[in-house]
Amino acid sequence: MFPSPIIENVPLLSNAEITVDTLRLDQIHPIISGNKWYKLRYYIQDALEKKASTLASFGGPYSNHLVALAYASKWKGLHTIGYVRSNKGEPITPTLQEAINYGMELVFLGRQDFQSLKNDMLETHSKMQNPAIYYVDEGGYGILGAKGASTIYPNQHYDYIICAVGTGTMIAGIINAATTRQKIIGIPVLKNEGSIENEIRELLINKESDFNLLHDFHQGGYAKTTKQQINFMNLLWDQCTIPTDIVYTSKVFFAVNELIKQNYFNTNNSVLIIHSGGLQGNRSVAKGTLIF
Repeated sequence: MFPSPIIENVPLLSNAEITVDTLRLDQIHPIISGNKWYKLRYYIQDALEKKASTLASFGGPYSNHLVALAYASKWKGLHTIGYVRSNKGEPITPTLQEAINYGMELVFLGRQDFQSLKNDMLETHSKMQNPAIYYVDEGGYGILGAKGASTIYPNQHYDYIICAVGTGTMIAGIINAATTRQKIIGIPVLKNEGSIENEIRELLINKESDFNLLHDFHQGGYAKTTKQQINFMNLLWDQCTIPTDIVYTSKVFFAVNELIKQNYFNTNNSVLIIHSGGLQGNRSVAKGTLIF
């Protein structure tokens, strides 16, 4: 596995009463950064053991997951197909171009029917025996993805572990690896995500495990931004040289900052923020908006 550096006592967030560290998964690899490798590792292993020749998965036009899958699969000698939530003929984003550069074949499923088409493909694949194409759900969602995520950081001395929530795979793995003493908090990045708690519980070893989702920090929804969020991202970089993205990580750091202001944590609590990596989404922000 790649090393995962810890930045202790993040200056903007830590104070005399609360210690806030961050696990910099964005620094583990120049391409397979963040939580992606952890969520993919057991899928790739399973695909190789089953003699599949191709890995296929799903994502949007700014999907860190598809780039990581393309690179990791090429590294392991596998072809890749990316089914994209956009329409053929739309401009190729820098993210998708990067996936193409690593050998990924793109298939555009459109936006309106993307979810139903994806579910049909996954259901069909689950009924096949020894398929040449091995399918991975969007964002690495699934039991093997959570198993990989459980290896992200097994250190059990933190009182709180806080991370962004997209598909829920990463937080499920963290919950599975945590002790009953630790409090796990997820910051959903989608607005009005009513099913996410059940989707997380589907991946838990103990279905009754305790965790908390705070739904007030999505900044308007997936890939939405606010001026307050952008200002905070720049402040975090200026004071801590920690780069964040508009989709996931900035929302987590912003949430922790607000929770500290609200006295959410107790005196002497230790908090670990999972910096899950991936700055792809920032490519959609106008040049000059961010100072890093």
